[in-house]
Amino acid sequence: MPEQLLFTRLLNHWFAGPTTAMLQALHIQPQYREAPITNAVAMEVLVVALLLVVFIMVRSRLSVESPGGLQHMFEGVNGFIEGQSRDVIGHHSERFTPFLVALGLFILIANLFGVVPGLESPTGSPVVPLGCAICAFVYYQVQGFKTSGVGYLKHFLGPMWWLSPLMLPLEIISHLARLMSLTIRLYANMFAGDMVTLVFFSLIPIAVPVIFLGLHIGVALLQAYIFVLLTTVYLAGAVATEH
Repeated sequence: MPEQLLFTRLLNHWFAGPTTAMLQALHIQPQYREAPITNAVAMEVLVVALLLVVFIMVRSRLSVESPGGLQHMFEGVNGFIEGQSRDVIGHHSERFTPFLVALGLFILIANLFGVVPGLESPTGSPVVPLGCAICAFVYYQVQGFKTSGVGYLKHFLGPMWWLSPLMLPLEIISHLARLMSLTIRLYANMFAGDMVTLVFFSLIPIAVPVIFLGLHIGVALLQAYIFVLLTTVYLAGAVATEH
């Protein structure tokens, strides 16, 4: 059985039975019946719980006259992503801001968990970046159909009808490759960052690892930004209309 973090052990202690039963009902056999919840899943649960608590705190303290520091911070994040989506997508991009903000904050907090003792970055496991990539993929495809209806399929057929037999398979492969690109980019960077930090902490536990912790935080911020930016670009292509 792989080593479990403290929070993972607690979740398995409380919910191992129901989780195993649910997986078996879905015809999925957990590798360890007594510990079906992995570290990555446990960290995802912790990230979502933390974000819910923070969102509730911000919502309960909203004020126009005297906004607090937490409200200013989230307004800044919201304004930054809204401005970026307006530059990339154009007018009427505000409806995408809630999804992009939630996606970016989830990935950012998940990335930063790797610098907290006793925790690890769930994005260092390939399943979590894949799940985020699937969410982004499904979201921009749905928005494409909501914007253009069945006409969205024209995006896959190319500019001229006689190119459609060639363009259709190429476009399908291109869109599926986005899933792989988003997943591998996030997973590889976070996994490598975790490994480098761990190695230097084990070899030189004083002073030097602080440099790599700073680099890890920088990579965490950068990868969250890139993931959201690419999702915004894919949204722009999906909701674009011909003029």
